[in-house]
Amino acid sequence: MRKTILIRLVVCGLAGLIIGVIISEVSFRSQSNLSRSPETVELVIPAGTAEKSSQGISLIPAGMTFVEGDILLVHNYDSVTHTLGALYIPAGSTTSLVLNQPGNLTLSCSFRPNKTFGLDVREALTWNTRIQGILLAGIPLAILFALYSLVAWPLNTPKKQS
Repeated sequence: MRKTILIRLVVCGLAGLIIGVIISEVSFRSQSNLSRSPETVELVIPAGTAEKSSQGISLIPAGMTFVEGDILLVHNYDSVTHTLGALYIPAGSTTSLVLNQPGNLTLSCSFRPNKTFGLDVREALTWNTRIQGILLAGIPLAILFALYSLVAWPLNTPKKQS
């Protein structure tokens, strides 16, 4: 009897963890732009941006998504000095911003018509995160499989003879 229970628990545990791996990896891979290691991301301010911005035309996207640890490298090819948050970017120069903290930021900027620029910094995907995802999906599934297995295939208890 104990052997049957142990085998059932092992099978349900393995099934739960295997499905947990599948669920976890599919969700991580669907966020392919975030399941990468930190890198340098370039933002180019093209020539004529200040003029177009004053006319209400944006040459720069409203915001960008990053991974924790990314470096935002801003190239200013415009003839006007621009700002992005605390960054001061003289005409024809380049500056950088290290994004170490996850969060949603809205920075003031001079190169967009509405004078704001959004930065979405997400947590970097590590092996620790992957393992947590697998366990958070796999362990509850394993428990549910074990409980459902008792309903679908009840344990045969030996009958006592009187």
